[in-house]
This record gives sequence, structure tokens and C-alpha cells, in this order.
Amino acid sequence: MTCTHMATIHEVTPSARGCEECLKIGSEWVHLRLCRECGHVGCCDQSPHRHARAHFHATRHPIIEGYDPPEGWGWCYVDDIEVDLPDQTSQIGPIPRFY
Repeated sequence: MTCTHMATIHEVTPSARGCEECLKIGSEWVHLRLCRECGHVGCCDQSPHRHARAHFHATRHPIIEGYDPPEGWGWCYVDDIEVDLPDQTSQIGPIPRFY
């Protein structure tokens, strides 16, 4: 199976130095995911609030990048497969770790 959403991948500026929503509510996260369509930084599915997946459901932006620390792998929520990203997004500064 191949991903049909590769055209949605853009160079983005991360929205926060951690999970955007968790920082606002004072919650902890496990790992971070970066939306490669708009730059939203959310927490992974193992985190209490799963903000990266919630962002996908709200926006339908399909592809995220492992971002804690920058890991360089991609995932398509729609096709449910790993994707090769054309580049790796740099962090905007030190990112706090919780777990």
C-alpha cells in the first residue's frame, strides 16, 4: 500500500515547544507528533490526551512527523502506514520531557 497524501507534506514551523494543548492545560505527554501540513505540535496516542490524533480528526491533516526529539519518520493517519518524509523538521528550542 502507498500513501496518497504525500502532496500535503510541507515545510512547517512547529507551533510550540511541546504539545500545544498540554502546555495550555498543564498536562504531561509521552511523545510529540508534528503535523506536516500546518506545524501543529501534539502528543502521541500513548499520551493521556492524544492531541495529535485529535488535531487530525478536527482538520483532516493526514501526515505527522515523529518530533520528540526530531526522529524524521512520518505516519499517515488516513492510510495507516509509515511514510518517507522528504526532510526532517528542526526543533525550535529545547523541548521539555515528561515521561
